[in-house]
Amino acid sequence: MERTPLNALQVFVTAARAQNMTRAAERLHLTVSALSHQVRLLEQRLGVTLFVRGPRGLKTTAEGALLLQRIGPHFDAIDAALEPLCSRRDCVLSISALPSLASSWLMPRLPQFVAQHPDFEFNLDSSVARVDFADGRFDGALRYGPGHWDGVTAELLFEEWLTPVASPALLKGRKPPRLDELGDWPLLSPDDPWPRWFEQFGGKEPKRYVATFSDSDTLQRATAEGLGISLGRATLMRPLVESGRLVVLFPERMKARYAHYLVYPERSTRHQGFQAFRAWLHVQASAFQASGQNEPLQAPARTAAKSGSKPRRPRG
Repeated sequence: MERTPLNALQVFVTAARAQNMTRAAERLHLTVSALSHQVRLLEQRLGVTLFVRGPRGLKTTAEGALLLQRIGPHFDAIDAALEPLCSRRDCVLSISALPSLASSWLMPRLPQFVAQHPDFEFNLDSSVARVDFADGRFDGALRYGPGHWDGVTAELLFEEWLTPVASPALLKGRKPPRLDELGDWPLLSPDDPWPRWFEQFGGKEPKRYVATFSDSDTLQRATAEGLGISLGRATLMRPLVESGRLVVLFPERMKARYAHYLVYPERSTRHQGFQAFRAWLHVQASAFQASGQNEPLQAPARTAAKSGSKPRRPRG
């Protein structure tokens, strides 16, 4: 027996699941007549009736239900295997971004890009997981790090600055700390560069830190809820400072050793959608850095006055 054509089997699976010839034909971009012809050819080849046609649509016979049960999962597996490759189409753009940067920086700007490119399908994955470009799922990623990753291109978007921030709830009824008193307050996330902060601006580390977190987004939330003081990244904390949920404690700031980068594999240089996103992203990042918005907002004058310490010039 000759092999049954795959296109006839695909037509059968689509029709069986749609239970309607017209809907199935639309999904396959066929005429109803062409679809019916494929079904008849398949029935003749197999020697069984696959559908019972009625006024309310199609219903599979016992043989049709059995055939769908046996071959349907295989078509699903083929679709799943092809999905990563389909994402490389020029009109489909898949980007990974850290949740903290996605919510605080990218999302407020993304509507502009979507409006400029209405024919693009933009897929955003917010995750702290390492991106493996070999699986073909993503065209690029926004990452915070040293700027050197094997096998990919990393382009600097903007640098980051650090300074201690706290919730107004934590400061309520208390005199804000001086620089040399910071270690006496509840501090968060010992994995952050607190030792470098104390070395640069004075004071000493606490004997213990209150809590540590696996990602920056959760750290920001904990700080805003009053759990303790964190060494906030200016880019991420700015919206919370502007909304009054966080307070910058000192005019001092420290340049982070890491920065924000656009990372992508070589194949993305041939992806028109990604190249459009890359060009737009660099314009946004340049304007953001030129405006100084990646630097911390100034500490309130009352905080500096109560602290009893003279503001020091920021050190780069």
